[in-house]
Amino acid sequence: MPALVNEALAQFGARPYSDARMSSAAPHTTPTMPAWLPRLLGFFIAIGPAATDMYLPAFPAVEASFGTASGTAQLTLAAWFAGLAIGQVTQGTLSDRFGRRRPLMVGTGIFALATLGCALAPSLGFLAVFRALAAFGASAGMVIARAMVRDLATGQSAAVLMSRLMLVVGVAPILAPSLGGLLLMVAHWRAIFLVLAIYGATCSLLAWRVLPETLPASRRVKLGIWGQLDRYRLILRERTFITHAAMGGSGSFCMFAYLAGSAPVFIQGYGMSPSGFALIFGLCSCGLIAGSQINARLLPRLGLSRMLTIIARISLCATATSAVLAFAGVHILPLTVAPLVLALSCQGFSNGNTSVGALSRHGAHAGSASALMGLFQFSLGATSGLFVGLLTDGTPRGMAALMLCGSLGAVIADRLRPRT
Repeated sequence: MPALVNEALAQFGARPYSDARMSSAAPHTTPTMPAWLPRLLGFFIAIGPAATDMYLPAFPAVEASFGTASGTAQLTLAAWFAGLAIGQVTQGTLSDRFGRRRPLMVGTGIFALATLGCALAPSLGFLAVFRALAAFGASAGMVIARAMVRDLATGQSAAVLMSRLMLVVGVAPILAPSLGGLLLMVAHWRAIFLVLAIYGATCSLLAWRVLPETLPASRRVKLGIWGQLDRYRLILRERTFITHAAMGGSGSFCMFAYLAGSAPVFIQGYGMSPSGFALIFGLCSCGLIAGSQINARLLPRLGLSRMLTIIARISLCATATSAVLAFAGVHILPLTVAPLVLALSCQGFSNGNTSVGALSRHGAHAGSASALMGLFQFSLGATSGLFVGLLTDGTPRGMAALMLCGSLGAVIADRLRPRT
């Protein structure tokens, strides 16, 4: 590993990286690194799920505060996903050019300021605009941390490391809506955004003071706009990338249909309290965590490619069951929740694996490839969130149908994926 990284890690008593460990000749060896570094990267990645999920229980309160119709708060979620999609491309390019630390520090700072704007928003329209701007900043934590994983490891080692990061990421969906529900019991919904602004400011401070640089100046790429567009074109022509990114994007379509649709289904459709909804949300998130950790144990036995195929088909079965029950009018809470937990567990398996597969041939420009993958994921996520808002009727039908479409897309992409 470059001397720049060794010097940064030496400040914390960590053993230096070995160039041999980072070579392509040993793709399955995880570099020696301080135990706290994966947790820190997970803290940065979690800014996205935390900011997505924490205000979901507040949807009815937001609509009541601004006097808007039921389902309109979901438009702010669509704006959030759209901001993430745009931010992914920009942040990935910046991180390949200026290194990982500085863009991450600036991006999370933008998130903190924009989220403060959300807390002060005078209307739903302003809230949506500030949410899009906050998402632009939050995308730095998501895309750059993923690129840093590619800086540090490749192949199966990267998949295992990503699975460990998913443990940290999985905690955010459990804690975020629960914390949001608790805040709603004692404070206005605007307090949720004040807490998130503090989180963003903390991320920016950690990036400045603690995070080591994993991309030295000698490996940075300074391209003009046409050169960067040509790089994107080359990445998009590579079949391994496009099929894995399509699998990841389809999984995001499925997950964000759940994220945007779950609050109306459980709070309005089933009449649950925000705290009760947070418990259901936490149960599904436990499935996500369990999937990511089981994935790390099964990868050495089954391999990355086979694991992706198996999980795509299990997810399709789970979402198909959910759709059949929803359209048959079987609106029984346990039967609604059970297939959702299974489908979200499958996302715990596939999230890290599709990222590793997509970036496997793009180590020289991991930031750009990670950005394009994020663009796939959050463009489809924004589309899914918008559709859920249009299809909300107090039943699980709209959510279940869109989740099924996402799972079907993942299976199709898996069939087109080259086997290595």
